[in-house]
Formats: sequence, structure tokens, C-alpha cells
Amino acid sequence: MADSQERPIIVLGCPRSGTTLLQLMLHAHPRIAVPPETRFVTSVYWHRKRYGDLREPDNLRGLAEWIVRTKKTRFADLGLDAEETIDEIVNGPPTLGSALGTVFRRYARKFDKPRWGDKRPAYHHSIPQLARMFPDAQFVHLIRDGRDCVGSLKNMSWYRGDSYAAIATWAEAIDNGRAAARELGSGRFYELQYEQLIGDPEGELSALCGFLGEEFHPAMCEPHQVAGIAVPKRKKHHANTHREITKANSGAWRERLEPWEISLCETVLGRRLKRNGYELSGAPRPSAAHLTHYVRVSTRRSLSWRRRQLRDRVWRLNEPSGLVAAVPGGKRPDSTPTETSNSDEG
Repeated sequence: MADSQERPIIVLGCPRSGTTLLQLMLHAHPRIAVPPETRFVTSVYWHRKRYGDLREPDNLRGLAEWIVRTKKTRFADLGLDAEETIDEIVNGPPTLGSALGTVFRRYARKFDKPRWGDKRPAYHHSIPQLARMFPDAQFVHLIRDGRDCVGSLKNMSWYRGDSYAAIATWAEAIDNGRAAARELGSGRFYELQYEQLIGDPEGELSALCGFLGEEFHPAMCEPHQVAGIAVPKRKKHHANTHREITKANSGAWRERLEPWEISLCETVLGRRLKRNGYELSGAPRPSAAHLTHYVRVSTRRSLSWRRRQLRDRVWRLNEPSGLVAAVPGGKRPDSTPTETSNSDEG
């Protein structure tokens, strides 16, 4: 196992669960840098066939160019020099994990910090793939009351789904987190709850730092101090991150959700909610029509993701050895690395 300084920190959870707040808390630590949300890590993995064997210099450069030049990757939010980043990727180990890690290490060096992390709620869908790219990564799953996540999601201007999809999203995040906890173990996967985090920041962050192998620092309890650095100004829906920690929105689902939405949440998410310590309101059972529609939405999403996972397994049978996993320290080895294990297959 690598020294903690070399271990990436991956933050994930259901959208609107407080992952941006946690990102800032970690970024406020004097040894950890967690950038604004990017759009290139899982995209690189799922489209890796287009880059070919990265031992070929032109292929590795093509990957670097895509990460740095493509606007939808949001590389520009990191404030890094494009040409220098491309050069460092090209001169580094020829693997997906190492190329991506190069970008995040450069971001950490920008703040004179030795350790990097990354945050994106949707990473809960790709934990086995992330674990494959970053074999020493530590995963932090933030859980919030599913009813609050649904109530917040439906009020976001950027959200294109409906309440059914929002409910299914929280269920998937919880189920994927439980599966990862079993697979990765307590040394690599950690769960904490949003309500406890905002209720006792110092206690929860101290425990998290223990998991990460870091010393707690009081600055972590003042995440608003770094919000201007680590949250792009265009993200108006993260306005609260520029203020002191508040409990104001905890339990807001009571006002944000319609009665039928509360009933549906508590029926289809009930066991998961109670397992995580959330009390049910005793709402009546939803109508058959609402339940049927939810099952249809949830099943369609599940089948789509299973097909993607199956396709990935097929790809893995024919891809070059050493294509994916990061090389510790990000230094080019004397010989091409090989993958040592398939234990991350889910």
C-alpha cells in the first residue's frame, strides 16, 4: 500500500448530498487539494478504446490533448498551464490513471500541497473503474437524507430528470456505496452523513482525517474561506458554500416535496432511509400508478448500467496490459507496468 501522500481521495455521493461542502472542507486542509468538479476522469475510462495503446507516444499525446483542449472536460477551471500539463502527461507513465493523476498532482502543486483528491457525485456509478485506475485511492461517500436530495434536485435549474429519476438516483448511490464498502474494505472506503457533518464538523472531520491518515486541521471547519478558490463563480447553486456552515436546509424536504413524492420516497427508499438512521414520517402508501412508474424508471436505468458494465468486461479481455492502473508517484517506470490484480471487478 502506498504512503498516504500518494493516495488519491475520491469524494462521491448522490447529487445535492453536500459533496461540494466536503470538497471545500478537504481543500481547506493544508496538505490536501481537491479541485472544482471535472468532466474527464470517467469519460477517459469509458472511451479509452479511442486512444489505443498508450505506450505509443502519439496515443498518449492524443489523450493529453483531449483532456486539456476539450471544453467539456472543464480543465480550464483548474487554472493550469495547458502546454506544461500536456508535456508532463506525455513524459509520464503510459497509463490512464497516471495521465489523469498528473493533472491532479499539478493542481495540488499549485497550492504547495502534497496530496490530491477529486469530487464528483456520479462517481458512485464508477467505483470499480476508479479503483482500477487508482489502486491506492481512498473513497469517501457522503450520505444525506434521500428526501432532502430529491427535494433539492427537483429545484435545480440544471437538473433534467423528474422526481422518479431523482429517487432512483439516491437509491443507486446508497446501493453502490454498500457494494463498494464490502468490496474495498474499511481501509479504502469510508461513509459519513451530511447531517452529522454539519452538526459536529470538528468531530466528523477528525474521524475522516483518521481514515485518511492525516492530522485534523481547524481550517477544515471554515470551508467558506476557500470557496472563492475551489468553486467556479458560474455555479450559482453553490451559493451557500460561501457562507458559514448551516443546518438551515436540513429537513427541507417537508416543504419541498409534494405529498405523493414523500409517500413514494418513504415506500421505495424506506429500508435504506431507516438503515441510515432517518426516521419516516408515516406517509401513506403511494398510488399504484406512482409505484408502477417508479419501477419502470428504476428498471430502465438499472438495465442500461448493467449493459455498460458488461461491455466494459468484454473490452478488458482484449486491451493492452498496463493500460489503466496509475503508477505510484507518477514517475515513468523503466519498463511498462502490468496490472497486478482483477480484484476490483464488481
